[in-house]
Amino acid sequence: LYSAIANEWKGKSYYGSGEWIMNRAKIPAAEYAELAKTFNPTEFNADEWAAFAREAGMRYMVVTAKHHEGFAMYGSKASPFNIVDATPYRKDPMAALAEACRREGVKFGFYYSQFLDWHEPNGGGNRWDFDEKTKDVKRYYAEKSIPQIRELVSNYGPLGLVWFDMPGGLTREETVEFMQEVRRLQPQTLISSRVGRGLGDFRDFGDSELPAEFIEGPWEALFTHNDSWGFVQSDRNFKTPREIIQLLAATSARGGNLLLNVGPDGRGRMPELSIKYLKEVGRWLSANGESIYGTTHSPIPDQPWGVITRKPDRLFLHVFKAPADGALVVPGFTAAATKTALLGSALALKHSKRGADLIVQLPSQLPDASNTVIAVDFSGELNDAWKMPFVISRQFDAITLDAARASVSGKAEIRSQTHSQYFGNWKHDTCVIGQTSPDDVAEFAVRFTEPGDYRVVIEYACAPAAKGREGFAQMGDQKIAFETLRTADYEKHQPLIFLRHPLGVFSVDTAGEQKLTIRPKVAGPELFWLRRVVIEPVR
Repeated sequence: LYSAIANEWKGKSYYGSGEWIMNRAKIPAAEYAELAKTFNPTEFNADEWAAFAREAGMRYMVVTAKHHEGFAMYGSKASPFNIVDATPYRKDPMAALAEACRREGVKFGFYYSQFLDWHEPNGGGNRWDFDEKTKDVKRYYAEKSIPQIRELVSNYGPLGLVWFDMPGGLTREETVEFMQEVRRLQPQTLISSRVGRGLGDFRDFGDSELPAEFIEGPWEALFTHNDSWGFVQSDRNFKTPREIIQLLAATSARGGNLLLNVGPDGRGRMPELSIKYLKEVGRWLSANGESIYGTTHSPIPDQPWGVITRKPDRLFLHVFKAPADGALVVPGFTAAATKTALLGSALALKHSKRGADLIVQLPSQLPDASNTVIAVDFSGELNDAWKMPFVISRQFDAITLDAARASVSGKAEIRSQTHSQYFGNWKHDTCVIGQTSPDDVAEFAVRFTEPGDYRVVIEYACAPAAKGREGFAQMGDQKIAFETLRTADYEKHQPLIFLRHPLGVFSVDTAGEQKLTIRPKVAGPELFWLRRVVIEPVR
């Protein structure tokens, strides 16, 4: 129903996640339920949706069966608050979509908000209508949530997965019990980690969160195509094809799957820009899918030029930006390259070995500005090298040292800090925090491939109370002192503001490895939250 409201209620626009409008506007449950009487997505076409997913290169689809508003997008016997019984549409779109996905070879799965249900007196989350003290959560599970889950896994054929969300109200034993019921009815389905209690078959990160390093085991990154999950009329901030392709490659390089949300409108139509942009992603995948599908995480971390994915005896170099001299450096390459070529081309590229570096000579112009993929066939062992030093090359204008790959000592620690722009538009920045004394050190291992002068820039968030704290960056016997500049206090539901602070220039006499450290000068309040260091070769 929120897709029909499009984040506007009684003349007021609510920016951010559209699916939360009932909560944000504190719409009474009875009044919100009236929306069903005019909800009629007659332009929904299951065949078009499934064909679009396949053409965009998607291998599985997850569709919302019930979100926090409590409205079921299928014909439910457990509650009359559903699209068949409560709307003029009178049809079950999920039945048509499940069948269409099977015809297109797209795995089909359901999203289900298991605990939050603002429509039900005993459901979780609605405190503006219903008294929390009188709620019988177990009754809600017994009468609605569990029966609806049973309907979904019983009535729509084989499911690829069930994507649970917002757990609550159940013990671990009760959660295991209803998971066992799901498995009994759908023995081949996967269950998401948001089922709660540390359970699930695969791990889901926070909304719009991409881990900084590779993650063992099956996992999924969750992003929206624009800023909202539910349809918002004013939200035109769509990720470009280039951004999606590079996000997909970066997710694969860490060993994960990408779940990318598209919010259809209240008439059942996909946004035009989603169709246009994701079909372009599909065209890229039709040519380069070998470098994504069936790959695993790279043994080598992100480089200034891009990321890497892997199959057993083949690396895929995803080149987002070419070095100025055209010589692509792949560090930590402990195997023997037998062939390097543009993916899908029989024309070999020249390559050579220099120590543990593989050097690939790129064509004079990259054939794909979004992501040119180079396949490297190899023999021998490729060791895990994610802890290797950052490669600093003068062939790039700037090299980013993310805080997630720092080494910390003392009371310093590395932590992902969550914040929001518009409501529900979550961001996650991994930072070095807790630096209160000179013993609390953030250290970056770097390797300069050429001598020269290099400017050091730090990006950080600094609370007003820490304004004016002194610190220094040091490399070898060179030290640059600085004073912190304020940004703002941290509030989870507000943007976390980062400052780009140029410190000065280090001179590097010879190529090789160095340690770059950042620490407070004296003990005191926390120095700042350090997000990254940027190294810029001085021209």
